[in-house]
Amino acid sequence: MLRIAVCDDDQEQLEQISRMLRAYLLARPGLDGTVTVFSDGETLLAGSGQNFDLCLLDVLMPGCNGIQTGLALRALGKDCQIIYLSASDEYAVESYEVGAFFYLLKPVEPEKLFQVLDRAVDKLDRRRNQAVMVQTADGVRRVLLANIRYVERTGRSIRYHCTDGTVDSRTIRTAFREAVAPLLTDPRFALCGASFVLNFQHVTAVQGQAAQLDDGSSVTLPRTSAADFKRAWGQYWLEESPSC
Repeated sequence: MLRIAVCDDDQEQLEQISRMLRAYLLARPGLDGTVTVFSDGETLLAGSGQNFDLCLLDVLMPGCNGIQTGLALRALGKDCQIIYLSASDEYAVESYEVGAFFYLLKPVEPEKLFQVLDRAVDKLDRRRNQAVMVQTADGVRRVLLANIRYVERTGRSIRYHCTDGTVDSRTIRTAFREAVAPLLTDPRFALCGASFVLNFQHVTAVQGQAAQLDDGSSVTLPRTSAADFKRAWGQYWLEESPSC
């Protein structure tokens, strides 16, 4: 299920883009999706618990503009693909700071929008399906990377804290860093100290030695590594740039 949000203070533009999005979903029979409309950034942020996959944001809106809305979504730990819509390219540079997927100029042509949406959906699918195979006491388990909040060493095992529960590996016979090497090849994950790996996309804030996670829990970071982790977390969102 593809959950799409579109936000524009111009009612005519909002209806036009919504029609295009619904036409896109109809043109892709294998793709189920929903389109939810918002007339301002504040309302979208209030409903951000819906965890949208794609957000199409008008740049120039009264109150919380598109750039501010995008930054707020990132601060909430939202990993949605953001596509900006604007009549001017004046804010294209700022969109990079949000890690936007694309910046489309108005008037938006359906053919161009469909091309961008196809690429965004492909990126979402690839991320959703990436996984690691974990040897557990009950056999091999496939754990999706997107579901992993953080990983820690517990005794001689590795515990994967996921959105759908925890997974404990069998006894490891290598160093922790070597055992979690497959995770560290993905830019979403960062080693913190000698026994923690955190997924940036589930971290909503770093305060002192505490990494706040999107489920309301927190992880106490090693004192010597907390500052470096906070810088890396901020840099990750800064450098998440359009893939097109």
